[in-house]
This record gives sequence, C-alpha cells and structure tokens, in this order.
Amino acid sequence: MGRPGLNRRQLLAGLGGLTVAGSFGFAALGTGADALASGADTRVRYWNLFSGGDGYNMIAMLDAFRAHHPGIEVKDSTLQWGNPFYTKLAMAAAGNRAPELGVMHLGRVPGFSPGRLLDPWDTELLARFGVREADFDADLWRRAVVDGRLYALPLDIHVQLCFYRKDVLDRAGLLGPDGRMAPVTSAEEWFDVLREARGATRKGLQTIGLWHNDQNFQWWFFVAFYTQLGGTWFDDANARVTFDTERATRVLQFLRRHLTDGYADPGYGGGAGAEQFVNGAPFVWEGNWSVPVFDSAKAEYGAVPLPPVFGRPATHAESHAFVLPHQAGRGGAADEAAHRLAAYIVRHARQWAAGGHIPAHTPTLSTPAYRALEPQNEYVSAMDHQATEPKVWFAGSTGILAQRVGPIVVSATTGSARPDAAARRMRSELAALLASRNPMDGRTAAEAGDAA
Repeated sequence: MGRPGLNRRQLLAGLGGLTVAGSFGFAALGTGADALASGADTRVRYWNLFSGGDGYNMIAMLDAFRAHHPGIEVKDSTLQWGNPFYTKLAMAAAGNRAPELGVMHLGRVPGFSPGRLLDPWDTELLARFGVREADFDADLWRRAVVDGRLYALPLDIHVQLCFYRKDVLDRAGLLGPDGRMAPVTSAEEWFDVLREARGATRKGLQTIGLWHNDQNFQWWFFVAFYTQLGGTWFDDANARVTFDTERATRVLQFLRRHLTDGYADPGYGGGAGAEQFVNGAPFVWEGNWSVPVFDSAKAEYGAVPLPPVFGRPATHAESHAFVLPHQAGRGGAADEAAHRLAAYIVRHARQWAAGGHIPAHTPTLSTPAYRALEPQNEYVSAMDHQATEPKVWFAGSTGILAQRVGPIVVSATTGSARPDAAARRMRSELAALLASRNPMDGRTAAEAGDAA
C-alpha cells in the first residue's frame, strides 16, 4: 500500500488513552473459525456495530443476500458500539486477523490510517455488482476518498432531526396547509414557535428535549448550527485553525437560551425527553434512529431537519459505511464476495430506511416504496444539506474531537461557562488537536495531507 504496516505491539502502544486491555483482550477478537470449518466454498466474515432495530434490519438484509447467493457463507458478528468496536477492528487489521468486511462511521475513516489498517475498494468490481459513483451524493462520495482511492462505501446518512407532535402543533396553529410543521427561517422565529407550542402543551411537560447534558448530542447540534453560519474549522491544508469564536458564541448563546427561557427543563436528567415527547411534549431533537421508537409508540408526529435558524439549511450528518479491514493477502473469491455483499446491501437499502436512516444509494430515494415512508419522506432533503465534522484523523462519531470539545459545548448550554469563554476554549482545543499526532500512524492532520 506504499506505507509501512503496524504490528500489534505498536498499535496497542499508540492507542494509549483508549480502553483496550482492561475490558477485552486480543484473543476476544474472534476469527470466524466456525465459518472456516463449515466447508463453504466462499466465506465472508463481516463485523458490524448494529444492535436493536438496526441489528434486526441488518440481519434481514443479510438473510436476503444469503437466499440469493447460496454459494457464499456470511459469518456476521455484532460487536460493542463505539471505541471498543474501533479498537478491536484496528487490532485485528494490525495483527492480520481482520474480517473480509466491516462497518465504520465515515468520519472515522481518515483516522484509521487508510492504506495501513484499511484496504481500498475495487471500484471496477463494485461497478460489476451495480454500484457506481454516480449513484451517490457527490459530497458523501468525496468524504470516502483518501489519496484518490475509495476507502469506504457509504450505506446511509443518519441525521439529527427536529421531531414534532402534530396534535400539539395543530392546537397551537403551527401546522401548514399540508399538515406539516410550518417552516422556520430565523432564531427569533424559532423561539416564537416554542412560545406558541408551550401554550398548547399540558402542564408538567417540557417544550423541547435537546440532550443538554450529553457531550455527543450537544456537539452534533453545535456542528449543525455553526455550519449554518458558514463557520469553518481549519484551512485547506489542515495547518491552521480558522474556527470563528464570534460565530461559535452565537451558536452557544442560541443553545443556552432553550434553558434560560424555560423551554428545556434543566432538571430533566439531561436526556432528550423521548418519554415526554411520547406523552405529548411538542418537540425533541433526536437522531433519525428514533423513528422506530416513535412509530411503535403510535405518536402522531413528524420530523424535519434541524431548523435553519441562521438562514442556511444544515443539519448534522454522519454515515455508516462499509470498509475493507486490511488483510495481507486480500484478494480472490472471498474479497470478491465481500464486494458483492456490500454492493447488494447498499442497493437494497429499503429495509434499512425503515430504521430511519437515509439510504446513500440515491436511486433508492426515488422509488415509490421510499417515497411512501413517513416521516422519512419529510426529512430526506437533509441529504442535500449535510453538516459534517472536519475531515481530520481525530473527528468522527464518538471520536476524540467530540470527547474534547463536546463537554465545552455542554458547559455553555447548561450555564456553567459563558458562551464567549467556551468558544475561546473550543478554539484552543482545536489548535491542540491539530498539532497532535494520530496514534495509528504518528502523523498530524497536516502531514497526512488528503488522508486527513
């Protein structure tokens, strides 16, 4: 791949602050030995992090693939979500024990040392199986490309949404003629909406839940609204911080106002308030993965991207993507089967959309089956207005960036820090992270070039 490999000892040393040896050992990674002993001609070991409703939907798609491809045995393993998953995957790739196929959040790919711990996709092989660059959002595809090669195949985008109760908003006169939430175009208009909705809400319920004590959600909301303001993080070379503290302060003041004006209950455990939403609270900001939860509760609700209160539509987006963990001898029938499997799931993502995710395969979005999904058809426009974290090694879902900067956003939202002071602390943390080195390959974001 043009770069020296990592051995397991180097990787364990480099991972440093991640929880590694204490909670699981390298032997716990598994090798798919039961699949290898099954006598199948072609086998694909596939590691993912999908549980709950996502897990059920993924199993259904895998079973459909098995029915259509009886000559390929798929050994799927679901591992613990978050850093434990990424650490296991990195150790397996470094130790030449990697599965043929894996899943990652797209924002974590640059930090996974593409070319060392990830192998590139064969785009010609993917095209043979019906998956082409033209079938994806251009920005989404570019995020998956490192040093000119495709290292991730996007399955979806998952976004932060503004869920609303139609019955409450109807009483408040906030629904449009189409029965959906009337558009909001400014911060003052948004707080007017909250005030009207509060007047139509039963006593004992907050007006909006927004995970005010959660570092990940607060960080995701910040990314969305900072992007709406046109804010940037670093220059094109990832050598200089361009973070705008004035814009950041405006966002932090906006988030804080939800508590100071009494719309979010500071004593409500810091949660998003899904239970209150089910019981009649008018709003909750949550990820699209909450769609099955609210569907099962039979709530009369809708969902739109986070309101464009600063004028420019943008809502936080991440993406689940298929990756090829590094194998020294990658190739042959198993590698071809991994390409076939990933392409099949990407092209048959209607089942995946039932979990609330927006399929990355754009032809799926125009099918009658997808258009009939509610509220998915109400927020599919988020595909065109993605607010993503910067393309640097320390970003991505549950990554170091969220761990370091997310708590600062929480401090401003909950009132333990002034928004302007929090914005300056955020800039300092960004500068420190930009100068730090990726434990996977020892390079700064600037030294990684396009890989960052």
